[in-house]
Amino acid sequence: MAKVLNLQQGIIYGPVNSRRLGRSLGLNLQPTKYKVCPFNCVYCHYGWTAKHTKDLTPWEEDLPTPHRIKEALESYLEKDKDIDYITFSGNGEPTSHPKFDEIVELVREVRNRLVPRRRIAVLSNSTMLDDPKIVSALQKLDVRIMKLDCGTEEIFQRFNRPVAEITLDKIVSRLKKLDQFVIQTMLGGGESGNLVPESISRWQELIGELKPEYVQLYSLENPPADSSLEEIPKEKLREIAAETESKTGIRVEVY
Repeated sequence: MAKVLNLQQGIIYGPVNSRRLGRSLGLNLQPTKYKVCPFNCVYCHYGWTAKHTKDLTPWEEDLPTPHRIKEALESYLEKDKDIDYITFSGNGEPTSHPKFDEIVELVREVRNRLVPRRRIAVLSNSTMLDDPKIVSALQKLDVRIMKLDCGTEEIFQRFNRPVAEITLDKIVSRLKKLDQFVIQTMLGGGESGNLVPESISRWQELIGELKPEYVQLYSLENPPADSSLEEIPKEKLREIAAETESKTGIRVEVY
């Protein structure tokens, strides 16, 4: 299988033609020389996590400052306003930046001034919702796309490989307190995958409990960290989507 993708080498990347967000201008709040994340997902297209943690303060000198992020976004948008979204994503979990709340305020200010009709989104793995400042910052964004890949703790630990203090139950209980969000779910096959009947069944129950605006369901788009992981055919994804919609009444879009 082909090599995993290289890390993003700057604050701004793209715009990428996203299947979910159209022409999306990415914001990377993470280091560019190594990957730091609370997850070590088997499917990550940036490979395995070098610094496996929720706390980025020991590496803060390698993170872009709020001022640099504001400058980079201003510089780009002054030249090119042809975007649909500004999206917090990048090399790791964007909400783990120690100054995420401050960055959100600055990005909103730049957006309102330069591209007021564009929306701001976040792609998050849902691990930082125990911090009230993070929740407050998330609520100021236009679109919150939150990850929930698994339905059982066993499969969650194997598939997403979180740091020790993170459990599936904690993530679900905190998502229940978040307003208006989208769930994004990756499904992968093979021995390291999460296409396990018990996990899928419980995941569908959780979708019914969480009541997201809708669900984004997809499989591998790029080479994964674990090369044994297998792509799920579109027909199977559509089958799971239809069954989930029937059980929960929640719309599921397949990508």
